[in-house]
Amino acid sequence: MAEQTQVEIKDKFCLTIDEASAYFNIGEKKLRKIVADNLDTGFIIQNGVKFLIKRKQFEDFLGELTAI
Repeated sequence: MAEQTQVEIKDKFCLTIDEASAYFNIGEKKLRKIVADNLDTGFIIQNGVKFLIKRKQFEDFLGELTAI
């Protein structure tokens, strides 16, 4: 049988909204608002109707903010 490897969130390049919510401790609604307001900033990848967040770029984005 093929063994399926689980990649930890901290090691992933892109996170789903659910994963990002858990990782960054930000609510899903707030994350969806941030994504909608920042589609052209370079930390969002859209795959059909699904949005993925580039983890390191989003960390840099959050590092520059004082409030969300």
